[in-house]
This record gives sequence, structure tokens and C-alpha cells, in this order.
Amino acid sequence: MSVQVSAAQVKSLRDRTGAGINDCRQALIEAGGDEEKAIEIIRKKGLAKAAKKAGAIATEGRIVSYVHPNYRIGVLVEVNCQTDFTARSEEFASLCEEIAMHIAAANPLYLRREEVPESERQKQLEIFRGQIEEEEKATGKRKPEAAIAKILEGKMEKWYSEVCLEEQELVSRERKSVGAFVAELSGKVGEKIAIRRFVRYELGEGIETQKRDFAAEVAAQLHGG
Repeated sequence: MSVQVSAAQVKSLRDRTGAGINDCRQALIEAGGDEEKAIEIIRKKGLAKAAKKAGAIATEGRIVSYVHPNYRIGVLVEVNCQTDFTARSEEFASLCEEIAMHIAAANPLYLRREEVPESERQKQLEIFRGQIEEEEKATGKRKPEAAIAKILEGKMEKWYSEVCLEEQELVSRERKSVGAFVAELSGKVGEKIAIRRFVRYELGEGIETQKRDFAAEVAAQLHGG
């Protein structure tokens, strides 16, 4: 006998887990209409969405460090979760380490796009607008303003995906963003997981070094200068 699931039951389960409508309906059917059992089914399948846990408070977690083997790049990153149990788990530790290594390799400038200063955003828009103007000069064709707006939007989206950690494609996992990687584990464990902050150090960064012309020095030595 098939289990009848109401729209109200599906909505309630979706509000609690953030899983898709069809996933919620199927979980309720598998659970015989029992919402608590359906939640367990969704968690086991990793279908709960981190986005629905945005209001949760994540005060546990780890601060992880990574130093590249050449000792020229170092990273500190704080990743939060809701329980000490998750913080101590092997999966969470692996996630933190993978994110730290990604930061070392990809050198993100910001955690998420909301943290990009307005001045920097406007600067990039002007750069992209200048590129469009140069292209128009080269081709002699003027683009409609609506088309320019679409092009600028696309360029900004691509730029965000290059400079914002959560939107970067994870170095070790093709076609998966860092944000999606975090959300995947969040859904699997059933609690909020979030990257809070990071810092990346590169040897000599910010230090103005004196440029030396070694060829000129050698020539001077040869000529007794």
C-alpha cells in the first residue's frame, strides 16, 4: 500500500532540511510519513542544504595551517561547525586541510563576493568597460547598452569566481566550487559548516626589493670597475 504524503508534510520537511521538493516527498514515502525518520533519510543521503542552516550558530570548528613544501607560502584558515563531534571528525579535518591547500594554490583575495569593497568592484567594472570600448574601436561596431550591461555582468561573474574563495573551483576537484564542497559536507552531517576567515602569506610579499642588474655587475668586474 502506497503512503500518501501531503503538500503540508513536504513543505514542513523542506523547511527543516532545505532538501528539494521531490527528495522530501520520496523521503517521507520511504519513512512511511514519519517526519523524523524522513530527516534521517535525507541526512544519510546528504541532501540537506547548508543554505537553510544560515541562521544556525556555528561556534565549534578548527583553525588549520598549511605551509607549502618550499616554505614560501603559508595559510591559516578557520572553518566553523556547530558541534565538537563534527569538529573532531576525520571528514571535517580533511575538508579543512583541503581548503587550506586550495588557498595556498589559488590565492583568493576575498572569502565571498559580499566582502568585496565597492571601490574595488567599481574599479573592475571600469576595466571591463574599457576593454569593451577598445573592442568597439577595433571593430568599428557600437554595442547596444543592454548588450554592454549583459557583457559586464558576465565579466563580473567570472571575476568573482576567480577572486572569491567560496566561488573558486576547488583545485583538487574539477567542476566543484569551494562553497559547494563545504555545503556538501554540511548537508551530510546535518549542521551548518562555514569558512569564517583566512590569511595567506607569501615570502617577501609587500617588501620592496632592490633590483640588481647582475649582467652589468659581471661586466664591471671584468673591466675592473
